[in-house]
Amino acid sequence: MHIPAVPVYLPPISRRRFLTGSCAAAALALAQGCALPNAKRDAHNVALLSDIHIAADPHKIARTVNMTDNLKTVTAEVLAWPQLPGTVFVNGDLAFNTGESEDYSAVVGLLRPMREAGLPIHLNMGNHDDREHFWNVLRDAKTIPPSLPGRQAAILRRKEANWFLLDSLKKTLVTDGLLGEAQRAWLAAALDANPNKPALIMIHHQPGPLHPDKKGGGLEDAEELLAILRPRPQVKAYFFGHTHRWKVGQDESGIHLINLPPVAYLFEEGSPNGWVHAEVQENGARLELRCLDHAHKDHGQVVNLTWRNA
Repeated sequence: MHIPAVPVYLPPISRRRFLTGSCAAAALALAQGCALPNAKRDAHNVALLSDIHIAADPHKIARTVNMTDNLKTVTAEVLAWPQLPGTVFVNGDLAFNTGESEDYSAVVGLLRPMREAGLPIHLNMGNHDDREHFWNVLRDAKTIPPSLPGRQAAILRRKEANWFLLDSLKKTLVTDGLLGEAQRAWLAAALDANPNKPALIMIHHQPGPLHPDKKGGGLEDAEELLAILRPRPQVKAYFFGHTHRWKVGQDESGIHLINLPPVAYLFEEGSPNGWVHAEVQENGARLELRCLDHAHKDHGQVVNLTWRNA
């Protein structure tokens, strides 16, 4: 089975021009963890972003929030960190609402400062995204395993852990997510082929309903997915977004469930929006919540995770 080495990926770029032509080999090297010359990056640290909801119009407001301004603020904070993260993840809902091509052009422009700083960026699909529009804007980012036509899935291998990025976009603007039988089979085989490092799963949708008192809104085949994850002891954590909440818990088998906050707007007043700085080690991870509002009661909250036993 073919397993691509990189997921949907924006490589670092020089400040003078976008990476083209003969620089493609450099892009591959960077994707596999090589740093740019003189870049001060810590491979153990990652920046976790989700639900950025970028509109083509930089002045667009939704739920009193300017999404472009929020991403600019988060970008500035990531770049001001004492040591740059080794990797940046953006876990779905890249586009504002219906995944228009112009939205993705705006996303690429807004992520450029991090790329110019030498940061590789890996992107997931969410229910407000449109794969075809995304691929039209980012043709070089299209990485589809032959067994998964029309889906984006991949492994990002790091010294301390392997990240498995999965595509839960069922249909644009449909709230529920779905991996599907083929992608679940791909994941099971990929996990079995990589048993010796912690496996960290990243999917846009959560493994449960969108609201605790209602049905639906989450991953439709969550139970089938968990039946794959739970008996494989290398699986340590499941990162997701979609709910626009910040929450960390565990399932019955000890897998950590990390609900990433949105960069964009909130569903519930008083919840934090922002990003998460994570330091990943072989035996666990340190998560630090970075709120857009530094006066928020949860800003700077640290959660230490210990991986379940192999």
